[in-house]
Amino acid sequence: MLTTIHTILAIDTSWKHGSLALACGDAEDFELLETASLTGGAFSAELVPQIAAALARRNLQKQSIDGFAVVSGPGSFTGLRVGLVAIKGLAEVLKKPIVVVSVLEALAIASGTSGRVFAALDAQRGEVFLGKYEVNPETLQATSLQEESLLTREALLAALPTGATVVTPDASIAGLAPAGVAVVQIKRPGADTIARIGLRKVLAGQTVSADALDANYVRRSDAEIFSTSSS
Repeated sequence: MLTTIHTILAIDTSWKHGSLALACGDAEDFELLETASLTGGAFSAELVPQIAAALARRNLQKQSIDGFAVVSGPGSFTGLRVGLVAIKGLAEVLKKPIVVVSVLEALAIASGTSGRVFAALDAQRGEVFLGKYEVNPETLQATSLQEESLLTREALLAALPTGATVVTPDASIAGLAPAGVAVVQIKRPGADTIARIGLRKVLAGQTVSADALDANYVRRSDAEIFSTSSS
């Protein structure tokens, strides 16, 4: 029986250091073909040329892409919009599926920890993005999202039960964990990890249409906050 190889383009523009990855694989294998860094503040100028360059280095056309994986949040409002608009446009033109990946989900999976995992990111302003996931012990995939929320640092401590495992790339959060809570501090996942997760989701049919693609900010924008406070 022939195995279908899928080519995936993944991007992450959720924070100050963006990245993209081109990968291929199937249910058994994953091969990272290309990676490229994206400069914060210049995503809109760099993204499309970097995608074209990555494809050219592999002698591929954009029609060779079988699916897209994009980080939907949480993170920079401007950065996320740039990435989502680019993927939405490509997917609409090429009629290819899209997979959305949360940064918190990627952290939970990249930790290599199975069972219930709390993924945390420094959200600035004295707040923390927290995601609660169940990670499959066999495939190390996030099988279910229980909750993603924005908490104060004080509320974070109350939300972590004794025996919990917290994964974070931020030393400031790792140092907050109370006694009885295990902390796994790892490098923040890049587009290569997003591509690996994206391939699994494409194969599982966990895709969305371009019309349904939306950001997962978790936090409201400043415009929404100020509008609410002034009304």
